[in-house]
Amino acid sequence: MTAVLETARVEAPASGEETASLLWSVIEPTFLTLMRWDPQVRVLTFPQDHPVLGWKVCEVRSCRQPAIYSQMCSGCERRWRRGNLPLQEFLAADKPLWSGIGESPCRVPECERPWKTSTQPICNAHLLQYKKLGLPLEVFLLHPDVVGYASFGPCQVSACDRDRDGHGPYCKVHTRTLVKLRRRQQVDEAHWRRTAPPVVEGGKVSLRGLSDQVAAEVIYGLQERTKAGARIRDFVLRPICDRARQDGLATLEDLDPAPLTKLARGLLTKTLRASALLRLTPEAERHKDVWDLAAFGHTGTLRFTGISQPWLRQAAKRWAQDDLPRRRSDKVGRIMSAFVAQIELLSQSLRLQRDDHGKHPAALDRQDITAFCNRLAYLVEQGTLTPYRRLHTCRNLRRILTRMRTLGLTHAGQPLHGLSDAFALGPNDIPDLPEDTEAGKDLPVEVMRVLCQNFDALEAQAGREVRVAVELLIDTGRRPDEIVQLPLDCLARDADGKPVLIYDNRKAARNARRLPITEQTAALVIGQQERARARFPRTAPADLKLLPTTVANREGRKAISANWVSSSNRDWADALPAISVPAQIEVQGRSTVAMVPFDKSKIFLYAYRHSYAQRHADAGVSVDVLCELMDHRQLTTTQCYYRVGEERRREAVDRVVTMQFDRHGNRIWRQVRTMLDSEHTRRAVGEVATPYGGCTEPSNVAAGGHACPFRFRCVGCGHFRTDVSYLPDLETYLADLLRSREKLLATVEVDDWARAEAMPSDEEISRVRRLISRIKDDVNDLAEEEKAQIMEAVTIVRRHRQGIVTLGMPTVRQPLPDVRPDRSA
Repeated sequence: MTAVLETARVEAPASGEETASLLWSVIEPTFLTLMRWDPQVRVLTFPQDHPVLGWKVCEVRSCRQPAIYSQMCSGCERRWRRGNLPLQEFLAADKPLWSGIGESPCRVPECERPWKTSTQPICNAHLLQYKKLGLPLEVFLLHPDVVGYASFGPCQVSACDRDRDGHGPYCKVHTRTLVKLRRRQQVDEAHWRRTAPPVVEGGKVSLRGLSDQVAAEVIYGLQERTKAGARIRDFVLRPICDRARQDGLATLEDLDPAPLTKLARGLLTKTLRASALLRLTPEAERHKDVWDLAAFGHTGTLRFTGISQPWLRQAAKRWAQDDLPRRRSDKVGRIMSAFVAQIELLSQSLRLQRDDHGKHPAALDRQDITAFCNRLAYLVEQGTLTPYRRLHTCRNLRRILTRMRTLGLTHAGQPLHGLSDAFALGPNDIPDLPEDTEAGKDLPVEVMRVLCQNFDALEAQAGREVRVAVELLIDTGRRPDEIVQLPLDCLARDADGKPVLIYDNRKAARNARRLPITEQTAALVIGQQERARARFPRTAPADLKLLPTTVANREGRKAISANWVSSSNRDWADALPAISVPAQIEVQGRSTVAMVPFDKSKIFLYAYRHSYAQRHADAGVSVDVLCELMDHRQLTTTQCYYRVGEERRREAVDRVVTMQFDRHGNRIWRQVRTMLDSEHTRRAVGEVATPYGGCTEPSNVAAGGHACPFRFRCVGCGHFRTDVSYLPDLETYLADLLRSREKLLATVEVDDWARAEAMPSDEEISRVRRLISRIKDDVNDLAEEEKAQIMEAVTIVRRHRQGIVTLGMPTVRQPLPDVRPDRSA
């Protein structure tokens, strides 16, 4: 078996010198210049005015120390909190005399020794001479007997870049430090000299005393974090270097992060990640059991450790290596992990149900596939597996096993050599599609109205960019990734001057797609464009994002993430008050419609895309046009996004029949709230449609509406029924009757008997008027909420009725339901 399988080969790790050389080769000279890097001095200097690396100076007068978390340095802040001065007075007062942190050369010309302090800016030797002469400092510096002295040489502490201030081996700071240590304990001076930290200076980090690889890892990590726009502080980096120096590490990979602060641990992780990505190659990664997908141009990891059979694990790796280049979504890691998890289910079935645990592919046959299918059914019955996951597992494994064979993995020397052709999933092994009780994941209109009324709360909670993102998701129905990645210049006008949104279909790799939008949505985009320009005035508009993030984004080139919008949307939806929607419930054994709380877990970003599709489907947009709006390639994909089945029509009919009337305008079924299944069936097969109602006369129903001896006299027939959904048709019919009467009265070329036969009767006009008036009065008597539900049901019923009965008049598409009636352009 081992001769058949591909041996797992992992390239030997590069040596420290090779890694260091690789890192130094990709560190840009411009970045080294920015950090004032000198290979001899080995000290990084953070530029004060840099947008990412910069730092603020303490605002206290005459203080030059960096301010860390506030407007003052830590020392000044402690002094302010101990005193009683108001903040502004404290900032305006001179800082008391202080020795300061930092070092400069002696002020005497050509003297190479360090000064004593900032208030005594001459070296110790010149200080003695200055005191003897008793001259003012400026006069002393010009005295002919005052000459410069040569340096004593650098401090012998490895990390220190200062000069000694006497004949001792160390600078004055490390001399004092060593004296204090000796008072407390016995000191190994040689070890202390190698591992002691440098003197802290604001805006500087010493890499002296670190290995060449550690120094390269630190600088390369800083370079990549700076490119990413992440804020980096010297006091966060300094402990990492001090710990590496103290432990004598050859690489930062060996550094224990436990003693570090949270910020330092995060920076260490990002630094190690940057150097690891540099060394990643697909050739080396494909042999591992855990893949870093960055080697293949994606994010995340892919684990094959759950596949216990070596042959199946190797085959899964070969399949994944072949499939990865075909994936374009930014969720490839999640998608591929789901596929591998399905292969793990097959591996688990073989391990549990075979005596050899499935280790020999040549021994597998059809019985193992049958056992696997039975196990999936068992897992569904136990509630461990959902019916949908069972369906997708069978579909995907059928495709994966077929692809493995087409890749030649059953040939000699390959992982699947000897695998029987019977070990395959066929069409009959795919379970039926489970009934979808939530066909389409659209949100009810009642829920959408509540959401749109609470955008201010979303903005207060998560910021303006998240609010705009959610509004655009609702208005345009685009995928979350397509909205968050919109460039600043994403709005155009068509030939008619109508607004068009330009976006990239990242999932299908189709760029510069054009979506017609409303003027209100265009106004939303324009407002956000102005906000983004105001936030980043120095960045070219072509480089700006429409929805720039506030994290590590100094130039506006990075957009907010879809995950952040999703989590913010979830927190916002959960915080909203309870939302009630109409639903069918059982009361005393009878189904009725009542207001019930809506499950807010169904308010997620993709539900807005489904709702967009459903709104347009309800308005009568044809599926081929809706397919273009959704930017799908296949109509079947679009049809999964909205409901057109009997369930949705039944809900509408249940509401409409409560407003049903006979020919006299008498309301019938007054006590009926919902129709039974048998009544729905009778309504479907026991009635025939008329232009403004329905007919229940059996012979006429059997003849499809062609056996009525009183055609066009429905309002005078006892078999006639109408409801509120026919109100527009009744009004149109009344208008036709009145026009016909006026036209006949004005006609003189017709005989009286012909005019009398064609003239609409006053009784018919009165009957229709009374019917319209009664329907309107009953609708107006309803509460506003119930009236809105009835009107929504009427829209659905009339849309379904389009094309069934016509009055010989042109028809128009139903308008989109307005979920934001108070919104202005």
